[in-house]
Amino acid sequence: MTQAHPTQSETRPALMRGWALIIDDHPLFCDALELTLSALDDFTEVVTADCLEAGLKVLADKGPSGPALVLLDLNLPDVSGLDGLIRIKRAADKAPVVIVSSMTDNAIINGAIAAGASGFVPKHSGRAVFKDALAEIASGGVYKPAGFVESAKGDDLERVLVRLSSLTNQQGRILELICEGKLNKQIAFDLSIAEGTVKAHVTAIMRKLGVQRRTQAVLVAQEAKFFNTLPNGET
Repeated sequence: MTQAHPTQSETRPALMRGWALIIDDHPLFCDALELTLSALDDFTEVVTADCLEAGLKVLADKGPSGPALVLLDLNLPDVSGLDGLIRIKRAADKAPVVIVSSMTDNAIINGAIAAGASGFVPKHSGRAVFKDALAEIASGGVYKPAGFVESAKGDDLERVLVRLSSLTNQQGRILELICEGKLNKQIAFDLSIAEGTVKAHVTAIMRKLGVQRRTQAVLVAQEAKFFNTLPNGET
């Protein structure tokens, strides 16, 4: 009996079906990524954004219909480093976020994974690499590029990133406002919530960050800005 050959769709890595979001400020690279995703999986739609705020707006506009996948560049016009990843992770809820970047040293990859990235694909990787990444993520794993050396225990920065990535979207927004020097009453007004709710969130934030004072929470948040000193011109 002749054995049936698998169809193209059967050989694709099966992510949960839905739409995908690409956040990158290079139009040609966005186009290339869109073509790659269309070839590798049956996404209902592929949306692109050229900066972090535009990506966050797409996620907000889509509402509860979250993406099946987010591809994120690290160095964007309005953010640099892993702060953008942490914010996108909160906004995208449980959707896997894959970093696509030309910066591939171990410290950056370790930091991205500690901050919650589901994978790290070097820019200009071939389609086969993206296929492997999607397959690994679809099976519940985390994709790490060839040549990557995982840190044995994780340094202080990685521990900070893990703690920050554990905050909910609301807690993350409140921490941002705390870093701006706002008091609980001002935060409550800005977010249209009760001051008591703000206090409860602040207590939860400090517990998750392992600190006892607001000023310590600010210092922890500032430590994550380490990756904002990435070399200019890298994306």
